[in-house]
Amino acid sequence: MKKILVLGGSGLVGSVFSRFSEKCYDLHLTYNTNSINDLKINSTKINVSTQISELKKLILDVSPDVIINTIAHSSVDLCETNHADADFLHVTIPKKILEFSSEIGSKLIYFSTDAVFPGELNKKYTETDLPSPVNYYGQTKLDAEKAILNHSNRNTVLRTAVIYGKHERSRFTNWILSSLKNNKMVDPFIDQFNTPTLVDDIAKTLVRIIDDNISGLYHAAGPTCLNRYDFAQLLSKHSKLNSELIKPVTKNEKKQLAPRPISTCLDSSKLENILKIKFSDITSGINHILN
Repeated sequence: MKKILVLGGSGLVGSVFSRFSEKCYDLHLTYNTNSINDLKINSTKINVSTQISELKKLILDVSPDVIINTIAHSSVDLCETNHADADFLHVTIPKKILEFSSEIGSKLIYFSTDAVFPGELNKKYTETDLPSPVNYYGQTKLDAEKAILNHSNRNTVLRTAVIYGKHERSRFTNWILSSLKNNKMVDPFIDQFNTPTLVDDIAKTLVRIIDDNISGLYHAAGPTCLNRYDFAQLLSKHSKLNSELIKPVTKNEKKQLAPRPISTCLDSSKLENILKIKFSDITSGINHILN
């Protein structure tokens, strides 16, 4: 049975992946502030930003076949105003993980982002398109991608976007659904387009990548390209909530500290063709989390 170390195991991706795969692998999860209560799965509390020596000891002690790194700053604006923090967590820490894992030959799976692209409208980006981030968050993730892929041809980088699911850590869907249920207004952006991704699809994809030993750079996102306002409208429609509470807003009306690309929709056909899978479209994904 393969040993898998999941850094950020209490997050959305880590926790759903562990639920899908706990009978397939010998799992070890890390967490920082959100404890893991599943007694059947080994877990370690660690702050990777401040406990580098402990991180090294953990990796060497567990000696995993695969390390999945899901840890990242959740705030794009924080990265724009705190370059050093963004560099440390997104670039320095992955390089340290590569250094430690080299001693035991572990494969690294790293989660990147659609924010590495500049954001042209009416386009879906493939892996061969040239990255050109418009904000510092995207730049740090791109820097990490290069370090990881250049370090070993065994490693895997997955670019994904707006991961959602039936989970307390699914921020956008929970914000919309909770607000509408409580008769509160919401103001999602109408001029920022992505390809939202069902977390269950990511979990199943990780299993396939591990089992089939897939390496390289891949896009792993849903096929539906839409803005957050339309996403919210679909959530409202399928949950039979009041869509009149949804007010569209533009980035000029609701200022954000970091610049945002207009449209960074991803084409995931390369990975779908290799694994013979299909990522859920937005309607299927919403029906899944509601039902």
